[in-house]
Amino acid sequence: MIKLYNTLTRRKDNFEPLKESLVSMYCCGPTVYNYAHIGNLRTYIFEDILKRTLEQVYQVRHVMNITDVGHLVSDNDDGQDKMELGAAREGKSAWDIAKFYEESFFKDFDSLNCKRPTITARATQHIKEMIELVKTLEEKGYTYKTSDGIYYDTSKFATYHNLVGKSHIEGLKSGARVEFNSEKRNASDFALWKFSPTNEKRQMEWDSPWGVGFPGWHIECSAMAMKYLGATLDIHCGGIDHIAVHHTNEIAQSEAATGKPYVRNWIHGEFLVLPAGKMSKSSGGFLTVATLKEKGYNPLDYRYLCLSAHYRTQLEFSWEALDFARASLKSLKQKIADLKNQPQGPLDENALKSAKETFFEAMSDDLNTSKALAFVWEFLKTQNAPATKLELIKYADTILALDLLKKEEKELPKEALALIEERQIARKNKDFKKSDEIRAKLEQMGILIKDTPQGPKWSLK
Repeated sequence: MIKLYNTLTRRKDNFEPLKESLVSMYCCGPTVYNYAHIGNLRTYIFEDILKRTLEQVYQVRHVMNITDVGHLVSDNDDGQDKMELGAAREGKSAWDIAKFYEESFFKDFDSLNCKRPTITARATQHIKEMIELVKTLEEKGYTYKTSDGIYYDTSKFATYHNLVGKSHIEGLKSGARVEFNSEKRNASDFALWKFSPTNEKRQMEWDSPWGVGFPGWHIECSAMAMKYLGATLDIHCGGIDHIAVHHTNEIAQSEAATGKPYVRNWIHGEFLVLPAGKMSKSSGGFLTVATLKEKGYNPLDYRYLCLSAHYRTQLEFSWEALDFARASLKSLKQKIADLKNQPQGPLDENALKSAKETFFEAMSDDLNTSKALAFVWEFLKTQNAPATKLELIKYADTILALDLLKKEEKELPKEALALIEERQIARKNKDFKKSDEIRAKLEQMGILIKDTPQGPKWSLK
């Protein structure tokens, strides 16, 4: 039995899907106005681990949205649309920005061995469904109009506090969460449809029964999730920062519209944090997969780092921690490569069955990846034949997805190749001080240089 921590019940629950063999799973996708930072990607890694674990038992219908309109810079439903902000920043259209950063996101997503969703749902392609959902809420008396849009009246939804807790809602009422908008009936009310400003034309806007405008961020996920997965979802995932506003609002509008429970299991991942605090795009100092590659790391080094901690605990990022993860993954892959070169011996079916059960037991306990990884290391130390060990690795890697059986491809990033060439020029010019400085830089990137009569030879630490 798979146990998962459910934010709604605040405990580990035995997981059982509504349909016997099919899991419906919705994951909040990126707002494609900028590159995804590695903090964002930690969430997608945990969701991938969840999906891969579930797939050992069930089929999984996985839907992920692409927010390409409507996500404003403020939780208070004001400020600029992030897509328009990205367009202004780069001098491109909002549509071009969305296309470019979606492609960039999936490039990173793939490099981390995350499995693509069954359905990728773009907000701009589901405006009709969003308008229909707002109309349903209007007909049921949950909405009201202000000068800037159509809002949801949270006072009419008695269990609005369930996901986040009553204390948070009380704090919101006193102005602790967002600055109060005088036109809103309640501090927690949120926009379902925003009107385009009268003094400017937005790049992304549509006709609606209430006027030209664009959807609110929260209505997007509800409309797309229910279109593809039905009124009640087995699982809804996201980062913990979505609990208080985005996911709480999703529940309110969805359940008000359908009269049915919206999500049975809410599963949230914790932040990746830097010593100065959580990573965010608004601070401007975020790290990307490209940054890691430029410094000589494989994206799977970062995946290993994420798997070394539980998804519900904060993970502090440091280059030292990433170095340790890289060294650990390299050592693990070397041990596996050595096994391949040994006499395989007989496959012990009983030992393999027991090992698989122990590994999956760790994964079934709310995705305990660190315990599962530790078991893999320990099993490699046992007296079992290499054939048995390799079969366990093959099974474990269907979930861990660290390419443990894949031959290591020695390929250096462009930055490192440029440094090696620069060092050769320095050596020819007898500038040995600069040559040594470049050698030190390369070693920081995990690359060792050996000078030979045939030229420099490099190896990875």
